[in-house]
Amino acid sequence: MMLLYEIKTVETVKSFLQSQNYSKRTISAIKLNGALIVNDKPVTVRKELVKDDVLQVHFPPETPSKNLIPYYMTLDVIYEDDYILVVNKLQNQNCAPSREHPHESLVEQVLAYLINKGEQTNPHLVTRLDRNTMGLVVFAKIGHVHHLFSKVRFEKEYTCLVYGCTETSNIIEAPIARTNDSIITRHVSKEGKYAKTSYETLKQNNIASLCKVKLHTGRTHQIRVHFKHIGHPLVGDDLYGGGHKEIKGQALQCNLIKFVHPIYNYEILISIDYKQLIKIFNML
Repeated sequence: MMLLYEIKTVETVKSFLQSQNYSKRTISAIKLNGALIVNDKPVTVRKELVKDDVLQVHFPPETPSKNLIPYYMTLDVIYEDDYILVVNKLQNQNCAPSREHPHESLVEQVLAYLINKGEQTNPHLVTRLDRNTMGLVVFAKIGHVHHLFSKVRFEKEYTCLVYGCTETSNIIEAPIARTNDSIITRHVSKEGKYAKTSYETLKQNNIASLCKVKLHTGRTHQIRVHFKHIGHPLVGDDLYGGGHKEIKGQALQCNLIKFVHPIYNYEILISIDYKQLIKIFNML
């Protein structure tokens, strides 16, 4: 993979790369196994650039961890370019391997997809969802782009199905902390970290409400904990009091994501429908 730059000022290659937020680790990797080309000639990081020079940065191939086993299942790709990938994750799938679920993760599925395309790279998770939350997940195709995403602000919208009749719209501000008896579960606690969630009710009946949700902070299990806190646990959420005998896993989907592309520097807005949640709503 390669990035191309047209130089505007006089400075060394190293100084220019640092100004473009290349990490020390990435610069070292490029020096060792990649290439720096200025006006079609190989150079070192000490080369002084002048206005109108053309710099090519060739990234070294990335080798995936040996612990990742490519998972060859059809991937729902919503957006793709040379540097990033946005996919629609199904319910009942980890984003990354865990001790309880070591394989068939989303990252292994993306790895298989890229191998089939002939791309020798290592997919990097940029955003994550819980195992039983479905919806949009962003990947970077190389480590440098993953590093650039650390400076990118994301806006996300979720849709969820909760028990009971929620208000037309509301804001939930309640701090969230770990529970004392578990490293997994969270609860509202004055000792917790500030958390803010806003929602708007889209549909409701006498059993459940379908809500559009926006996170203003990013605490673990925030939507699930906040809706439990106001007395409306998510349908299917065994962990937070919303268990259902036929619906396994919380009825929650990330259906919109907005961010500025770290390479192209333009805004990307991606959304998907929530037909699956409407189907569950109509079943209740």
